Amino acid sequence: MEDEFPKKRNIRPTEKSNLPIVTLLVLVLLVLAMLYVGYEYISDSSSSSEELTSVVVDSTLEETAAEPISDEPVPEEEVPEKTKPEPVKEKTEEPKKEEKPSISASSIGGEQITHSVQSGETFSSIASRYNLKTETLQGLNSSVSDVKAGVTKLKIQVKGTHTVGPGDVLRVVASKYGVTKEALMKANGKTRDFSERGEKLIIPFPDKK
Repeated sequence: MEDEFPKKRNIRPTEKSNLPIVTLLVLVLLVLAMLYVGYEYISDSSSSSEELTSVVVDSTLEETAAEPISDEPVPEEEVPEKTKPEPVKEKTEEPKKEEKPSISASSIGGEQITHSVQSGETFSSIASRYNLKTETLQGLNSSVSDVKAGVTKLKIQVKGTHTVGPGDVLRVVASKYGVTKEALMKANGKTRDFSERGEKLIIPFPDKK
């Protein structure tokens, strides 16, 4: 016969544990620590970014104040070029122009005429035509460095001039002044033994001056 009051079964004793509370506190502390660290990181990064921004803005403002912005192209003179060392130039002595000694017309004697330079003529050929030395012709025209056809006019010293009259053939005129007929023809640019009345003939020196 069962007991009137059945025996109570073995019931686990209820143990009071503080573990959930400790865990919760630890989690709360971790969250707070993470929030604090995150706030410090955010504040540091924002302050550094503000410093960088201020530096960039300041330099930009300085450059803008120093150089005004303009749409006009920069002149070539203002464009800075890379400075290159200039090559050392050796001083070259310019050849001195030989000064031709001046010769006076009176020292040669005779009569002075003017000769207009024609194409192909040189100091040498002109001097030969009038039976003069090249140095003599250059001395009479010491201011002339080069002859140009149709431009240059030279001073020429000759023995004299003769106006052709009746019976004045070239042979007779040449014999009168003591020069050869060939020299007379050459001085007057003649290719034929012919002269006209009233023509003015140039008489060269019989010997080279």
